[in-house]
Amino acid sequence: MATTKWAIDPTHSEIGFKVKHMMFTNVSGKFENYDATITTDGDNFENASISFSADVNSVDTRNADRDNHLKSADFFDVENHPKLTFKASSFTKVDDNNYELSGDLSLRGVTKFVKLPVEFSGLMKDPWGNTKAGLNISGKISRKDWGLNWNSALETGGVLVSDDVRLNIELQLVKQ
Repeated sequence: MATTKWAIDPTHSEIGFKVKHMMFTNVSGKFENYDATITTDGDNFENASISFSADVNSVDTRNADRDNHLKSADFFDVENHPKLTFKASSFTKVDDNNYELSGDLSLRGVTKFVKLPVEFSGLMKDPWGNTKAGLNISGKISRKDWGLNWNSALETGGVLVSDDVRLNIELQLVKQ
């Protein structure tokens, strides 16, 4: 079967995350600059080859002070670790609409194996004849696994930033 290459449509995709702030509200962020190499056997996504990188300096939480703190050595340490990368080891079909994505996530010089659920929205032709595929990758990771340990205790108990980071990655892929 022929190998198919896919590209991320950046106008219809988002590499997003949420973290609890002060233990009761979520703060959302995203990476603005990213790239991926995705290949499949034809239009079959099972066993797809996926590698991804994001420019950590492009983090955007809609607050410049917070973004600058995230870029500092307290968190991402952009000066020494400018890229976040992911290399899939497997993309396994669970059922018609669901997959499990497994692989190595590297951030801040630390690489950890992760498994993430993926919702596959299917294939569709857009009005210009381009074949598109939709994927929603979600899941939860602990930021401390990658050495992002900074925090501040609250007077009322608890901490300013949760350990858990919820991923919300919406991808619209274009067949090349």
